[in-house]
Amino acid sequence: MSLAICKPMIRSTAEPGDMIFGFAANSLHADNRLVYVARLTDKLPDGQYYMSARFAAREDCIYERRGDRFVWRQGALHHGPEHLVHDLGRYPDYLKANVLLSEDFRYFGRNGKAHYKSRYPLIRKTVEHLGQGHRTHHDRALRIELQALMREVWNGSRKKVLGERTSKPRRGLSHRGGSCGVVGDGGVSEQ
Repeated sequence: MSLAICKPMIRSTAEPGDMIFGFAANSLHADNRLVYVARLTDKLPDGQYYMSARFAAREDCIYERRGDRFVWRQGALHHGPEHLVHDLGRYPDYLKANVLLSEDFRYFGRNGKAHYKSRYPLIRKTVEHLGQGHRTHHDRALRIELQALMREVWNGSRKKVLGERTSKPRRGLSHRGGSCGVVGDGGVSEQ
């Protein structure tokens, strides 16, 4: 699974070993269903993801290096050239050109459920009141609930991909308008 576009703050601050929970935004699914949980196993900084032949065929590998600059890959299914600064940062530093990878994840996509809300009241309250952005510091009680939810998800299935993507990619949409994604074993989910 890769997180290569959108969520630049998460991609900048998260490190291998961190857990990421992907809950659907109200605009995607009003119930804020759980879309994925991932334990990060690698982080590729400095645009390495976009320069590696290993990832070139992946749907979220939407930029390429030309000379000393990154450019949007012609025909990419996500974003457009106008999103490069948001996704990667400004030339010459490209401070946001980090990609998170996980080999230890569960992706629900369209099959995600909001059943966590009845068992984990702190998670429910937090998710229902989240604005755009990310959170890295949670109090102890919320962290305990998140860890319990992660164990529940891992105990529920060894299979990593448990559902189809939430929607098809649509080129040219902004990070606020959709088409941001997490690629996991052949699937992309909008977030």
